[in-house]
Amino acid sequence: MEIVKKAFGTTRDNKDISSYTLQNENGMTVTVTDLGAIITSINVPDKNGELRDVVLGYDKAEPYYVNKEFFGTTIGRSANRVQGASFEIDGVKIQIPVNENDNNLHSDMENGFHKKLWTAAPDEARNSVSMSYTSPDGENGFPGNLDMHVTFTLSDKNELFIHYEGLSDKKTLINCTNHSYFNLAGHKSGNILDHYLKINAQCYTPVLSDSIPTGEIAKVEGTPFDFREFHKVGERIEEDNEQLHNTGGYDHNFVIDEPGSVAAVVEERNAGIRMEVVTDLPGIQFYAGNFIGEGLKGKDGAVYGKRDGLCLETQFFPNSVNQAGFKRPVFGAGERYDTTTIYRFSNI
Repeated sequence: MEIVKKAFGTTRDNKDISSYTLQNENGMTVTVTDLGAIITSINVPDKNGELRDVVLGYDKAEPYYVNKEFFGTTIGRSANRVQGASFEIDGVKIQIPVNENDNNLHSDMENGFHKKLWTAAPDEARNSVSMSYTSPDGENGFPGNLDMHVTFTLSDKNELFIHYEGLSDKKTLINCTNHSYFNLAGHKSGNILDHYLKINAQCYTPVLSDSIPTGEIAKVEGTPFDFREFHKVGERIEEDNEQLHNTGGYDHNFVIDEPGSVAAVVEERNAGIRMEVVTDLPGIQFYAGNFIGEGLKGKDGAVYGKRDGLCLETQFFPNSVNQAGFKRPVFGAGERYDTTTIYRFSNI
């Protein structure tokens, strides 16, 4: 299929920014931009065959230079939170930016992967576009020159594959994710509280008041975090629960039962759209959009607000670089970081 390239704006140093639209035989489209390797739209057919754009975002590049919500972004080198904004590698303390309380969130607001201009390589034969960026040694405090590649591929089965590959010349932390906000009724449809969610996880990682995991791997059974069967997102989100109070609603990492299989399923039953998330990673962060800014002007004239989208971010556990009981996302010189997440859409 033809990959459509369009102008999307200019960088702050006057370089051209482009968007790339993939389309499959079903009419589904995915648009990504070389600014930040960001997903700007995903149009999927609803039960009546009408296309709905199911991710929140912007019409042009400029708002993505603010984007405090991280709409659609590729996060790196480190997704989620690192306690104390520091960690050790081989006994050497690595200091990264302090940008949320005393901790680090998503590497750096102004200088993370999501604000960089990536090099795009469209491949029409594979219906994919690969984004490449080299993060220099010491960028945001992280060691090693890191060559990163993120490839977006759209299949004729309405699957969006996101393949991450990274290679550093020094031992370093690598833990990327995509931060798209999904609303399967359409990005202009208001809150996602009536979306049905299932997460194939018997355990989750509770957090302190600053959203840093305690280190415990806790059972979901008997808690508002039990999504082993479908529940509406809004069904228990306002319960008097310390964990929900800590994060203003759901913003927690779930321990995937079987990495490589379906980790989570979302359904919007009026639109008749289902999304499955498949990943080989150990964790998935469910964020219910608790802190989307009110009155935020998005694409197509949309105005976004609290809980108008939800995120299912596949990754190593938050602060896993500092938790002895969590799998540590540290990769040696020449050791390849290689992981794939699939967002699969269908009708119900």
